[in-house]
Amino acid sequence: MKFSAIQIGVLALVASANSATAQQAPVAPAASNESTVVPEVLITATKRTTSLQKTPVAVTALDAAALEDAHVQTIQDVTNLVPSFQATGQGDHGVITMTMRGIGNDSAKTEYADPEVAFFVDGIYSPRPEGATALLFDVDAIEVLRGPQGTLWGRNSTVGAVNMQTVKPKLKEFSGSVSGGIGDYARLGARAALNVPTGDNSALRIAVIHEQHDGYVKYQTLPNISLADQRAAFLAGGGDPAQFQPINPNNYVTNGPRYNAQDQSGVRVSWLYQPSDRLKWNISYERFQDRGTPNMNLMQTPRAGQDEWSALIDTAPFLHRDVNTFRSRVDYAVTPDISLAYIAGYSKFSGSSTFDQDGGRVLPTSFTTGGDFQANNTVWSKYSSNSHELQLQSTGQREVDWQLGAYYAAEDNGIRFDIPIMHGTQQGSVAWQGSFIQPKETVDSRAVFGQATWNTGNVHLTGGLRYTSDKRTNQGGNGYTWNYDATVPQVPLTPNIDPTKPGQGYNPSVPSNEGRYKGSKTTGLARLSYDVDKNHMLYASVATGYKAGGLQDGGRTYDPETLTNYEVGSKSSFMGGALRINNALYYEDFKDFQFSSPVTNPDGSHSFVTSNVDGAKVWGFESEIQAKLSPDDKLALALSYTHTKLGFLVAGSNDYALPFCPDLNSNCLNVTGNIMPHAPKFSAHLNYQHTFRMANGDTLIPRVSVHHETKSELSIFNLGPEDQQAAYTKFDIGLRYQGPKQFWVDAFVRNVGDKRIKTSAMNGANVWVAQYLPPRTIGVNAGIDF
Repeated sequence: MKFSAIQIGVLALVASANSATAQQAPVAPAASNESTVVPEVLITATKRTTSLQKTPVAVTALDAAALEDAHVQTIQDVTNLVPSFQATGQGDHGVITMTMRGIGNDSAKTEYADPEVAFFVDGIYSPRPEGATALLFDVDAIEVLRGPQGTLWGRNSTVGAVNMQTVKPKLKEFSGSVSGGIGDYARLGARAALNVPTGDNSALRIAVIHEQHDGYVKYQTLPNISLADQRAAFLAGGGDPAQFQPINPNNYVTNGPRYNAQDQSGVRVSWLYQPSDRLKWNISYERFQDRGTPNMNLMQTPRAGQDEWSALIDTAPFLHRDVNTFRSRVDYAVTPDISLAYIAGYSKFSGSSTFDQDGGRVLPTSFTTGGDFQANNTVWSKYSSNSHELQLQSTGQREVDWQLGAYYAAEDNGIRFDIPIMHGTQQGSVAWQGSFIQPKETVDSRAVFGQATWNTGNVHLTGGLRYTSDKRTNQGGNGYTWNYDATVPQVPLTPNIDPTKPGQGYNPSVPSNEGRYKGSKTTGLARLSYDVDKNHMLYASVATGYKAGGLQDGGRTYDPETLTNYEVGSKSSFMGGALRINNALYYEDFKDFQFSSPVTNPDGSHSFVTSNVDGAKVWGFESEIQAKLSPDDKLALALSYTHTKLGFLVAGSNDYALPFCPDLNSNCLNVTGNIMPHAPKFSAHLNYQHTFRMANGDTLIPRVSVHHETKSELSIFNLGPEDQQAAYTKFDIGLRYQGPKQFWVDAFVRNVGDKRIKTSAMNGANVWVAQYLPPRTIGVNAGIDF
């Protein structure tokens, strides 16, 4: 089937006439390569397997092929493929935080704050943000659900949820794949998967992966500052001439692992046991290991003569994370009309890191004047979590489809986080330093839920409720801050110093961080959908979601935040299935927004504060378009428009240079009415690929991805160009050769124009810095499937 210029023009016209979305790349093509029909997509957004085009939910589904084409490795790579989805890098904790439809919180990276976008693997919640940065390997599909998912998916899915489905073992099949790759920045990658039958009723699957590349950030050398100038600056600062010492250049890092490096490995062992058609058990063990380095904050305007991808570093990068996870799902057909599922998971994390928070933004003038030394060090961090969910639901096509469920989850977290800050260099005097030690923080969450859909003709009416009860405790937690005792040597805080012991120069905070939080919430869903005909469906819904309240420094509590989402949408197929357009138009009423930030208190102490503020109003539309222009041409287009307005909030943060507020006796800014961060007004992402077929049956498939978005703010403070990412367009290209016997080679160039794209910014030292998406990278992968 060939498309004429007129037909292509009609396609573009139809695409522009539709408002907004809920779909994307195919999962498991049901048609042949010669077909001009966009393959059907099966999803689990409603916790039952349904066709994407028949599911009245705004959801993007990405299969393994789409993820491979886009060279996806982390959730941050997924964001360009999904409307209204953003992710930001957070260097000091080595994590990624997510924003959807303009709602998110960059501080949701610690043991105190939870994200607004919930992350699941095989339907099991991953509670800490580290889980979202794990390598996405041996993945069957990723579903991104937009809008509150509080009824079926629970707490912390305030504005959406991401569910990653791993590849499961298959009965009576011996198959596998092996691949490897190289690239610039000394990139090396390898992955393999093997499916092995272990009997008539069982099968085993083993998948492994390793990815590494050198860091993008080069080391600067300390500029030559004459001893005379150093001495003059020291004396001008009131220093005692007898105490003068020269700056030690050996305190600055000039070699070794660089910031923004990757060194990650993973292994997953999965087993399927299916003794009958009624009973199936999937169980897996997964280990993830990260030995890379954190991402560095770089000067937005580099010093003269310095590379923009470089920094003056006085704290060597270190990142050590291990995650061990068990997952289990048992499905049992109670009767031909009723099924029962038990989903359980257990995860244990341990980690530590060092991070150069000052980033050499301000040069020292002497060993104790001019710039400063600040490190953000996670001495140790640990958490364990477990969850259990029981689902009972109807099966098959019924007049009333229903499901009931019960859920329990628990966490046990602990951390020691040190912040030494010295005047000038680490040889200087103490400006401020402290250690935040939280030995035991617990979470206990319980819920019951139910949802039913009444099907009458072409009309489908859905209602659902979920009741959740949450408890949190902080046991023995406290902050220990430098007390400026003249008898104690002024040296940077290190893991070898125990600040809890008397005589070390530290006092515990009063009051301590011990405390308890208890709260509950009922969330719900009401939705009406109408099948216009077999190719067109309309829906309207009202849904609520919430993020639990909790504890903060001083043992104080903060309240839950809630979101009510009003949405209308459409899902349509045109041209005999060659074109699909899914749209969504939404309005969000966001209340009690939990704003978290590090602040300096009036007494000079530092703490991490979470406040409930008025909230925000958000509205927008999304549109996803898929087209099979011919048997050899595929196109996918994702569009979004987002409008945000922050409610009343007077906010402070040590990460920004803010004016002094006499009423609060601290630095702050009234940000009422500002634009929410990471919410560009308009964004568009286009994927196009063409298949060239050779005489011998081999294929050559070039592809191009184009991402464009308008200006976006990087913080709630809206402080101007430095606190924004300007409008940009980014290109990725690739070329895949599919040879005989399932052999393939895939070459790619990402960020072809080498754009410098900011994901976060701050100016706490009156110098603007930012974190960036990777520069241009080039690589090639090759493998064989068998």
